[in-house]
Amino acid sequence: MQPFEALKIARERGLDLVEISATANPPVCRIQDYGKFLYEKEKQERAAKKNQKTITIKEVKFRINVDEHDYEFKKNHVLRFLEQGDKVKATIFFRGREMTHTNLGREVLERLLKEVGDRAVVEFRPRMEGNTLHAILAPPKKVEGKKHQAPPRPQEGNPPAAQQA
Repeated sequence: MQPFEALKIARERGLDLVEISATANPPVCRIQDYGKFLYEKEKQERAAKKNQKTITIKEVKFRINVDEHDYEFKKNHVLRFLEQGDKVKATIFFRGREMTHTNLGREVLERLLKEVGDRAVVEFRPRMEGNTLHAILAPPKKVEGKKHQAPPRPQEGNPPAAQQA
């Protein structure tokens, strides 16, 4: 159909001629209410935006000479952030002569990674950038559809192997 014919039909119906695909040969157009089209498109974008999850990175700072209680306190913060679904950046900042003891900072972060264990996924192992050492942890992926099931019970007719002996 010629464009002028389509435009004539659209005006008779009180609608608009909207170009859908300009790159097609010939170009594809549709007769519709353009205002309603924009409204529906905006409504879909709002719904998609509402369902998406924003990823935030929380930072927890340690020192190389951190006290045991302070370490436990900050480790609990890390665990809480991971449970809330946030990523965690564990950082150690070295000042002055502390730069000669980067191994102490690495030990603190390795201890944290070991103790957090299965409650987090390590995205970046501890690494130095300038005078800071940092590691990034993420919450573990949740497998949907699988539920925790109890181990199967032994049947009445067949006693367990441990009782047979």
